Order: sequence, then structure tokens, then C-alpha cells
Amino acid sequence: MAKQDYYATLGVARDASAEDLKKAYRKLAMQYHPDRNGHDKTAEARFKEINEAYEVLKDDQKRAAYDRFGHAAFEGGNAGAGAGFGDAGGLGDIFDQMFGDSMGGARRGGGRGPRGGADLRQAVEIDLAEAFAGTRTTLLVPTRVACEACAGSGSTDRDRSADACTTCRGAGKVRAQQGFFVIERTGPTCAGTGRTIRNPCRICAGQGTVQRERSLQVAIHAGVEDGTRIRLSGEGEAGAQGAPPGDLYVHVSIRPHPIFQRDGANIFCRVPLRMTQAALGGEIEVQAIDGTRAKVKIPPGSQTGDQFRLRGKGFSVLRSAARGDMFIQVAVETPQHLTRRQRELLEEFEAESAGHAKGSPETEGFFAKVREFFEGGRA
Repeated sequence: MAKQDYYATLGVARDASAEDLKKAYRKLAMQYHPDRNGHDKTAEARFKEINEAYEVLKDDQKRAAYDRFGHAAFEGGNAGAGAGFGDAGGLGDIFDQMFGDSMGGARRGGGRGPRGGADLRQAVEIDLAEAFAGTRTTLLVPTRVACEACAGSGSTDRDRSADACTTCRGAGKVRAQQGFFVIERTGPTCAGTGRTIRNPCRICAGQGTVQRERSLQVAIHAGVEDGTRIRLSGEGEAGAQGAPPGDLYVHVSIRPHPIFQRDGANIFCRVPLRMTQAALGGEIEVQAIDGTRAKVKIPPGSQTGDQFRLRGKGFSVLRSAARGDMFIQVAVETPQHLTRRQRELLEEFEAESAGHAKGSPETEGFFAKVREFFEGGRA
């Protein structure tokens, strides 16, 4: 008897969303669950149909295969359900047709041949000055390199000969199909290469690679950002039996600076000022990230938080001759541990300042607003 359409089994449209499928499945599963139907055979059969339909449609790849091929997508094909390891038909072949190209040839013929080398990751920490000017750093990278004894082939034979693996038939992978599930594994005999070496190299045991620590110089460009990832193509692990090497990814972190804070291409520097400097104004000298010094004019009456810009004194812009700006942020410092004479002078200053609104306009304005608020409240 022909199977009912899976969408019809769940009572949903063919364009139903994942959420709609879940709701329909839960409702029907509750309705036909054997425990709620006294183990009625009809309900039990219906419950199995509902589960089978949902198992397929909730999976995007299985659903795509079903939409294209119908129930044929999940029939055993040449291998049949419960087939052993080897070339499996049915769903595996259909997935090869639909997704083989997008998976980079990982299935079937694309899986043949020695495996490419693994990608490596290495962290490097630099200071802010190195990030500004750029630097070169030497990394010691534990990796696998091509075996010199066999030139990376894994074989001691001159012709580097190898036979097709008898377990995977040269595919590099083996499959087992159970119902509509296809389990694919790396070939256990050839480790995914699809070949078996006749006379393996004694140094590398036929792998073509050996463990070594490589010294590698990495150029870090001026203006690099914290968290940047640098890819060095072909500097990863060597591939097995002459396969292409992987890549090395260098993750750059920048140590905090005791004076400068970076924000993109701009640099911020907090400069403390004595109370008298801020009140009277004057000129201060600051050092930029490039080592040069610049003079900054401080106007009389400067307050904490006032900011002054030095154009073109900021951070390098990656792969550009341009630079950002440097911002000087003023912090007015209240004097501590006063001498007797300093205290006398400040007391005289305070006496002269009392009632002088222009001297401290923000202070006078604040307390005037407080008085106005409370006096108005009483009225």
C-alpha cells in the first residue's frame, strides 16, 4: 500500500514553517499516543506514521530531499535498510546530487585522496606602540611538517606507489545506511586517504608528516586593531602524503597602555592639572604616541572634563598614511597636604570669593536653584 504524503500525515501545507510542523506534530502525537488509546493497534500505527513524517520534515536536508524525490529519497536503494559499510545508495546518493558541490566535494569522489593539513591557531600579544608603528614577531609553532625521509609521500618506494584502499574502495570514506539515516565515517584503514602505502616510511610510519616546532616570522601592520585575525595561507600543518597544507591563523591582542587609550584611529590622554594651572591658564607639553612632543594651550578657568584636540597626532590607520587625532582630557586636581602658608592663602582666596558669582558660576548657580526650589515649595 502506498504511503501517505508526509505533509498530509501531519495535516500541514507544503510551505509550512518549522514552528507549524512542531505544533501539528505535538497535537497529533498527543491524540494518537498508545498510552492514551489503550494500546489500540490503529492508533499505534497512526502514531508511528506521524513520527516518521515529522522526523523527515523537521530536518532541512531531509525535507529538501523529500520535496524533490518524495518517498523514494528514503528507500534503501541498492543497499537497502540495514546495509553494511561500503557504497550506500538511496539517501546518500541523493544528498551527493543535492549537496555534493556545496560541501566542497566531501562526499564520494571528492573525498578521495590524502587529507589536507589542519589549520592552526596562534595568539600573539603586542603593546600599543607596536600596534601604532607595526612590528615583526617570531612565533614558535608546534605543527606537523613534511617528512624529509620520504619527501612527504609516506612511501619508501622511488615511484611513491600506493594501492587503492580495499576497505573504502579508494573513496576515503565508508558509509552505513539504516533506514533513511546514512552514517559516513573516515576510512578506518587508510585514515581517509583512499590509499594504502605498500612500503611505508619508517620515520613517519607512512603518514608523510612528522611533528616539529617551526619558527615563523609574522608581519603585523601599523594600525592593527585588538582582536585582529591574520591568515597565513599554507603555513598550517602539512597534509598527509603530500596533500596541501592548512593555514595558520594568528590572533592579535594589544596590551593596555598606562597613559593612552585608543578608540579606533583616535587616542585619548588624561592630563591632571593643578588647581592654579586650571584657574590661571597656561601652556603644557604632552608626548604623543609617536614619541614627539606637542604644546597645548590651557585657557584660564579650565574645568575637569574639558577636552583639547591635537590633529593628526592620533593612531595609524591600517594600510594608509593617514592618522587620527589625539584628545587631551583635563582633570583638575585639588591640592592635598597643605602647608600653613598655602592654607592661609587659600583662606584669603575663599574670603575674597564669597558672594562673587562670576568666580564660580556653576557653584553659585546650583545653590541659587536649590534655594529657589525650597523657598517656592514653602510658598
